[in-house]
Amino acid sequence: MSIALVAMCIMIVVGALLRLSIVLMMFTSGLVYLFIKGQDLGLLVDQTLNSMFSLYVLLAVPMFILAGNVMNAATISERIWSAADVLVGRFRGGMGHVTVLMNVVMSSMSGSAVSDAAGPGMVSISMMQKVGGYPRGLAVAIAAAASCLGPIIPPSIPMVIYALISTASLGALFLAGIVPGLLMAASLMVWIALIARKRNLSFGKRVSLVEVPGVLLRSALPLTLPVLLLGGIWSGIFSPTESAAMAGLWAVLIGAFVYRNLGLKTLATIFAVSARQSAVVMMLIASSFIINYAITSEQVASHLAAGITSLNLSPIGFMLLVNVMFLVLGTVLDGAVMLLVFVPVLLPSVNALGIDLVQFGVVVILNFMIAMITPPYGLILFVLGSLTGVPMKDINREIWQFCIPLTAVMFLLIFFPSITLWLPHVLGYK
Repeated sequence: MSIALVAMCIMIVVGALLRLSIVLMMFTSGLVYLFIKGQDLGLLVDQTLNSMFSLYVLLAVPMFILAGNVMNAATISERIWSAADVLVGRFRGGMGHVTVLMNVVMSSMSGSAVSDAAGPGMVSISMMQKVGGYPRGLAVAIAAAASCLGPIIPPSIPMVIYALISTASLGALFLAGIVPGLLMAASLMVWIALIARKRNLSFGKRVSLVEVPGVLLRSALPLTLPVLLLGGIWSGIFSPTESAAMAGLWAVLIGAFVYRNLGLKTLATIFAVSARQSAVVMMLIASSFIINYAITSEQVASHLAAGITSLNLSPIGFMLLVNVMFLVLGTVLDGAVMLLVFVPVLLPSVNALGIDLVQFGVVVILNFMIAMITPPYGLILFVLGSLTGVPMKDINREIWQFCIPLTAVMFLLIFFPSITLWLPHVLGYK
């Protein structure tokens, strides 16, 4: 291992400890490596930009971000909450169940955990505290855990990025995330039911049968969006990348012309915010190219593959080792860093062991979502903590327990790959 690579790794750790932004941390670490190695920065920048310009799948990222922001501004989250409340709100701890169910629906539109946390999550937290009387740390923890469904249930921004770096089929990844996403939701609802009984959480209000049709009708139009997206992809009408543009367009049309709560000024603000968020994601991907360049130059992938081969691990043994490692790293590193830095290094070993790329992708993305709610570096916890003003110590005290059901689902997917691959195989993906 060269001095330059050691220096880069030290910078990544120091940046994480100092709570630097992910983009700044990765750029700084990569530049330290290039400076010590005496590499030409201009040549690397040219190669990075040329690589990004040819990756058309990246067009899906800003479109999904736009769709999520439009839906949050167009009261779609509130309408979905009301519909979910009618279905499961009447049970003990019902508002926790409603939070999970609403995120199942919103996940099929936004594709981003942070977007779901900042949009539907804020609606849920307010209702759980004001109406349900939930402790504020518990309310934030439930919303944070439920937002992990966003990148698993299609569409998914992390899946777009994983498809980019692994060459796995994005359509197959979208299909493969459905059953695991529903299992995650079911596990969270079971856990919430146990907590509700133990801590005597309140029952939700019962809605009369007369009111049910009206509430469901208010949410009917937004529910056509996932049908449009996923139906269009699976029928071949448009590609996953094109579906992202359709999601953004459909959300704008609903908000501007049906609900009439998106004026030109609001839309301009939404487009500006979406542009800034998209720029951050693109900068993150660009910075990952520098890190990957360093890893490739140092032949880290080949050395790691040789080391894993010497262990004579079975595919399941490899998956267990990698995911336990990611669970530990997730306490100090962000999921995006692990996806963009560590996954490309592991892909040669994944291929050598015959592990399906789609199966590997869904499992590690679930792992990275757990990382986003794991203290002390859980990005979603920071987002919700800053938006709600709830102290991090209150959130951290409650969030640990919700990592248990999500981790259990992850290990279930490792031991039974057919859970992930069944739907893609049924619909013709290899």
